Amino acid sequence: MTLLIDILSWACIIGGSFFMVVSAIGIVRFPDFWSRLHAASVGDSGGMILLIAGMCLQSGLTLITVKLIAIGIFLFITGPTATHAVANAALVTGWRPKTGKGLIAEENIPYGDAKPTRQGR
Repeated sequence: MTLLIDILSWACIIGGSFFMVVSAIGIVRFPDFWSRLHAASVGDSGGMILLIAGMCLQSGLTLITVKLIAIGIFLFITGPTATHAVANAALVTGWRPKTGKGLIAEENIPYGDAKPTRQGR
């Protein structure tokens, strides 16, 4: 039984680490704010859940597991909330995603050179 728990916990830890590394690479490599924000939020949530699940399996039924679950709940709530707040602040200040028609005023600007536009609410 302990071998199965060790295998599951290390699978979760390696999977969570993979999500975090891919998220970090996405933050560095993606071209604009919106795709970087998406990479940060998805990688943070998915990787964090798997890492904490793996650590909970490693620690067994102890007080450490309760603390890890409390940390996981806190991160699970605050991560998407912070991402939403940053995205909302960007929209309020005028940054718009660059995909789709009508989202930016200057349609002929190359992809990476667009300036933020103010669009009324």
